[in-house]
Amino acid sequence: MTTSPTISNLSSQTRPKRVIYSLFIANAISMTGNQLTLLAIPWFVLATTGSAAQTGITAFFTLLPTVLSTFFGGAFIDRIGFKPASIIADLASGMTVLLIPLLFTAGWLPFWLLQVLVFLGALLDAPGVTARDALLPELAAAAEMPLERIASLNQIVERSSRLLGAPAAGFLIALVSAQNVLYLDAATFAVSALLVWLIVPNIKIDRPADEIDPTSGYLADLQAGLRYVRQDILILTIVGIVLITNFLDAALASVIYPVFVRDVYGSAIGLGLIFGVSGGGAVVGALIYSAVGHRYSRYKVYVWSFIVVALARIPVIFLPPLWIVLTTAAIVGLAAGPLNPIMSAVSYSRIPSAMRGRVLGVLRSGAFMAMPLGVLLAGYALDGLGLRLTLIIVVVCYLLTTVSLLFNRQLRAMDADRG
Repeated sequence: MTTSPTISNLSSQTRPKRVIYSLFIANAISMTGNQLTLLAIPWFVLATTGSAAQTGITAFFTLLPTVLSTFFGGAFIDRIGFKPASIIADLASGMTVLLIPLLFTAGWLPFWLLQVLVFLGALLDAPGVTARDALLPELAAAAEMPLERIASLNQIVERSSRLLGAPAAGFLIALVSAQNVLYLDAATFAVSALLVWLIVPNIKIDRPADEIDPTSGYLADLQAGLRYVRQDILILTIVGIVLITNFLDAALASVIYPVFVRDVYGSAIGLGLIFGVSGGGAVVGALIYSAVGHRYSRYKVYVWSFIVVALARIPVIFLPPLWIVLTTAAIVGLAAGPLNPIMSAVSYSRIPSAMRGRVLGVLRSGAFMAMPLGVLLAGYALDGLGLRLTLIIVVVCYLLTTVSLLFNRQLRAMDADRG
C-alpha cells in the first residue's frame, strides 16, 4: 500500500500561504503576458498582412505546440521538478516573443520565421502552467486550505489576469502598436521567472518507490499517464467535452473576434474590452462559486453553466453594437467562472500525486488538441463564408454540444466524493 507524498523541504519556518500567494502573483504576471500575446500577435499579423487566413495560420502555430508540449511535457515536469519547469517555460516564451519585434524592425521576419518563433514561444508555455498547478495540492495541504478553494483562487488569478491584460493589450495596441506591445509582453515573462526563482521554494515531492520506477523510461511515464486517463471514465469524459468547446472557443477568441472587431468597430480597443469584460465576469463567477459552490451539485452547476455560455453567444451573430457584445461577454464570463474550478477540484481529488505532472499534461493536451484545427478552419471559413455565416455555424455547434450534456450520465460522478 502506498503512502501519500510529502513535501520534503517546505520547512516549518516557511509560511505555506505566503508561498501560495507568491506563486499566484507569478502566475498572474505570466498569464498577463499570455494575454498580451493572445491579442498582440493576431493583431500584429492582421496589421502587417491584412489576411484573416494568415492570422488563422499564426494562431494555429501558437496552439499546436501547446498540444504537443502539454502531452510530452508532463513526464518532463515530473522528472525535473515543478519550479524549474515553470522558470524555463517563462524564459523561453519571453525570449521568442522579444525576437518578433526585433527581427521585424531589422527587416528579417518573413512569414515562415514568424511561425517558427510563435511555435517555439508556445512550446514550453503550457508545461509551465501545468508545473505551477501541480504545486498547488501539496501547498494547499500544508496551508490547510480546501482543494475547492485553492482551485477557485487559482482560476480567479487567471481570470483576473485576463480582466486586466486584455483591455490593457487593446489600449496599448491602439496607442503604441502591436509591435511595441510585444516588448512589454517579453518583460512580463522575465519578471514571472524571476519571482518564482526568488520566492517559491524548490519543493520536492518524496514519492514512494512503488509509485514511480526510477528505471522506467520517458515513454513508459507517458504511457502511465495515458493509461490512467483511459481508466478514469469521468476524467476521459471531461476531456472530450472540453476538446469540443475549446475547439469553438479558440476559433472565436483567436481569429473570429479579431476580424469581427476590426470589421464592425475598427479598433483593437473593442477587442480588449470584450476579453476584459468576459474575464471580469469569470472572476465574479469564480468568487461566487468559491463562496457557495459547496452547497450545490457540481454536475448541475457544470452543465447549466455551459448551457448559459452557449445561449449568451447567440446575439453576437447579429453583429450588434459594442455594448450588447460587452453585455453578452459579461454573461459568458460569469457563467464560465465555476467551470474550471469544478474540473480542477475533480482532477486534484482523483489523480495520484506522484503522477500529477503526467496526468495533468495528458488532460491539458486532450483539452487543447482541437484548438489548432479550430483556429485554422476559422481563418479559412471567414475568407470563404464571411463573418456572419461563420459566427452562426460556431454558435449553433456550441449550443448543440452544451445541451447534450444534460443527457451525459458519466458527469454525475462529479459528486461521487461528496457522499
